[in-house]
Amino acid sequence: MDELRRWVPYCGEAPGPEVWLSRWNLDPVLGAVLLLAALALWRMPVGSDATPRRHLSLRGAWALAVVLYVSPLCALSSAFFTVRVIHHLALVLVMAPLLVFGLEPWLRRLPVSLWSATAIATVVFWIWHAPAPYAAALSSDGIYALMQGTLLASAMAFWLAVRRAAPAVAMGAVLVTTVWMGLLGALITFAGRPLYPPHFASALSWGVAPLEDQQLAGITMWAPGSIAYLAAAMWIGWRWMGAERARGVRADLA
Repeated sequence: MDELRRWVPYCGEAPGPEVWLSRWNLDPVLGAVLLLAALALWRMPVGSDATPRRHLSLRGAWALAVVLYVSPLCALSSAFFTVRVIHHLALVLVMAPLLVFGLEPWLRRLPVSLWSATAIATVVFWIWHAPAPYAAALSSDGIYALMQGTLLASAMAFWLAVRRAAPAVAMGAVLVTTVWMGLLGALITFAGRPLYPPHFASALSWGVAPLEDQQLAGITMWAPGSIAYLAAAMWIGWRWMGAERARGVRADLA
């Protein structure tokens, strides 16, 4: 019966190829939230905490929110599981770090354990990409909001903990996340049948088999998603080695 069900998720009913570019999300609640956020960013004074770089980071997060939730990409994520995966990767790999960096002065007192945050972020990501919770999120605006909110909040806690941790431990946590992301992507890629009913009919309307859409989504998690985490681990290592070299030079000059 799920194959025949008409799915109307938050971003709207899945569009066809002839209309998707005109499908902007004009939700007044979302528009009000984005407008208030823009006003807050515009009025935020530059100071010791709100540096120009932090301002830029928060503006980047705001712009990404418009792309993810207002632009036709939102509607396209109703049609393809692959686009939904890209949407979620942008949320946890781009928006979350941007918000953490921009809001870090106001997040200082938030108690975050690195390994707890790593485990929670991993479990949350896996849960929302299991077929039943995913279908529930595309059946209810409230559950969809819960999915988006928990994905973002858990990813923010993870990146905040990574920024606070010693470099070697932070690299370890990011590499663990890389492995779990790759494993989830592999499981989705090699599933023998389509697992996500909300995209069965919509993918076919574009001439794409649901299993092909699902496999591409899994590969997107497995390759670009894992590579992004691996790149973060390498960047932490590079910064660590640079700091060690600088300390060595200062010690030689002392």
